[in-house]
Amino acid sequence: MPHQQSTTATTEHLVIVGNGMAGHRLVEALLARAERPSHITVIGAEAAPAYNRILLSPLLAGEMEREALTLRNAEWYAEQGIELVLGERVETIDRTARRLTTDTGRELGYDHLVLATGSNPARPPVPGLDLPGVHVFRDLNDAEALASAAEQGGNAVVIGGGLLGLEAAEGLRKRGMQVSLLQRAERLMNRQLDLTAARLLENELRHRGLDIHTGAQVERLEADARGHVCAVHLADGTRLAADCVVLAIGIVPNVELGRVAGLSVNRGIVVDVWLTTSDPAIHALGECCEFEDRTYGLVEPIWHQVDVLADRLCLDHDHADAEPAQGYVEQPTATKLKVSGISLYAFGPTDPEPGGHEVLSYRDPQQGDYRRLLLRDGRLEGAVLYGDTASGPWYFEQALAGRDLTPCRSALLLGASDAQLLLDDALNESPQRPAKEAA
Repeated sequence: MPHQQSTTATTEHLVIVGNGMAGHRLVEALLARAERPSHITVIGAEAAPAYNRILLSPLLAGEMEREALTLRNAEWYAEQGIELVLGERVETIDRTARRLTTDTGRELGYDHLVLATGSNPARPPVPGLDLPGVHVFRDLNDAEALASAAEQGGNAVVIGGGLLGLEAAEGLRKRGMQVSLLQRAERLMNRQLDLTAARLLENELRHRGLDIHTGAQVERLEADARGHVCAVHLADGTRLAADCVVLAIGIVPNVELGRVAGLSVNRGIVVDVWLTTSDPAIHALGECCEFEDRTYGLVEPIWHQVDVLADRLCLDHDHADAEPAQGYVEQPTATKLKVSGISLYAFGPTDPEPGGHEVLSYRDPQQGDYRRLLLRDGRLEGAVLYGDTASGPWYFEQALAGRDLTPCRSALLLGASDAQLLLDDALNESPQRPAKEAA
């Protein structure tokens, strides 16, 4: 059914540059509000409508079909009364005239502009990274190129032992390639896991057939007689044969459009608590923005940004100087690994501070389960769970609430249900009865 314009929608023209997950989430949030701008245009550089990038890993592994990634098709945008422009890249922004121009020469005026241009793969200064056969893993085209390369078989080298590198390596392995995974740090996922969990993960991946090198320093990439990548050389003299190489060492905010427009830019496009840039008519959102010296690569903080920005854009424009009730504030995030058959859940510090954290840990080698909790003054500040991660969200909820878990300390490692029972008992005790002592 065609979208019926709300009588309270403003007549302003909002243009969103970027049809990735952040830009699309903003569209969905705006449509849920009656005061949204009546004219919304979305411009995406990719030819495909918005899709779930989180599912690129199972797509590469052959566990999911392409169609399952699509968030909304082009027809949906039309039904909602939203103008969707795909396959065009915005090249310039005239802030004075409030007009932008795409690479096809299309010009669009705007009243408010949102930059949701995402990020680019980080590229270290390593000789040979520009050779044919070197890939990144950020979008649908990358996933399709890697799947095509895997059809030829042979050897793949994945550079990067974080979330994205692990997912790419496992996907290529499932496609039939012999895969070497290189991690510069001494353990996998060093920003999320402690040493024990990282070793458990490494052992499982080795058992599956991955060749893992930690503490690996890439020196250069070698080309064959055709000019195609054929090997990766490490600083210790190791030479790894490579029919394809995947670079997955992180991301950098895509700030070029903001920089050309003269916006304030550091690592990302600088925004305030309302996601407003140095130009009050322009906002930035997601991986391209920077707030209080932080940039973003996980969806949870970006979803929070979306809510704040949607509120800001839907204010009663008769009171343009008003502000939403709540601006953007940083919140802790949890990490989950998206590799089939491996369950990981982690948040907070990876290593305890000497003398600062109480450490509770549990390990069942036969079941492959491991839990480690970091507490300070009875309050949970960090957790690493490997294997059975069912209690992860409960632990995270307690950490966010800053709840004193002393009454259930003896049951914390047993899981959420046992610990919650002790907490409930403590809350229900009468003031005359002494509280149960923690074991």
